Amino acid sequence: MKRILIFLYQSLIFAPIFLLFTILTALTVMAFAPVFGSRYWGYVPPRWWSRLTCWLALCRIKSSGHENLDSNQSYVFVANHQGAFDIFLIYGFLNQNIKWVQKASLRNIPLVGFASEMAGHVFVDNSSPAARVNTINEAKKKVTDGVSIMLFPEGARSHTGKLGRFKRGAYQVAYDLRLPIVPLTINGPFDVMKRGSLCLKPNKLELVIHKPICTENLNECDIPTLIDESREIIHSALWEKFKDQN
Repeated sequence: MKRILIFLYQSLIFAPIFLLFTILTALTVMAFAPVFGSRYWGYVPPRWWSRLTCWLALCRIKSSGHENLDSNQSYVFVANHQGAFDIFLIYGFLNQNIKWVQKASLRNIPLVGFASEMAGHVFVDNSSPAARVNTINEAKKKVTDGVSIMLFPEGARSHTGKLGRFKRGAYQVAYDLRLPIVPLTINGPFDVMKRGSLCLKPNKLELVIHKPICTENLNECDIPTLIDESREIIHSALWEKFKDQN
């Protein structure tokens, strides 16, 4: 009976309202960001769209560690990637002005792709080594005056909810710009909507903001250690069922 009620809610209430919010948010960004800049209009409307999506999905939200951040400081945020709701949780409740590094395929989504471009987000181009370098260089341009950048070092959503291998890109940006790395632990999106599923399951979502890791005195050869350190920090705050058992 519960599954039937959730299905009806998702089909008749969540999906139509979510679609309406998405269109209105995209149109707002497209209309105002090119004229007045993306610092406010590329962040605030999508932030409220993300919050409303989490609440509309009947998810209980818990966030902690906000005292570790300075709103005037730029950071490179890195997080585990459990599911689609990672984006809504981070965008809505991190309370930091961020630009996303996201898949190039998202550019093809009607309205949303163009709105993301107007908002100043960066699309990953993996077509060649030179293209990947250009992506990183484009991301570096966005990080200034308290605007931060957000990346998922795993590169793709987890199939199990557990951590995968972390790639180097985010850490190279942090090293090159001498910006602090801030690990974020995400719990719950895997339960709400798993990879490959469109079935919504209301559940608890948790965002844990860890203390920034300074990169100012590091050498480039220290990047692998930085990757391991941040991965371990993220792993430490995962719910037990998402931790490796070995």
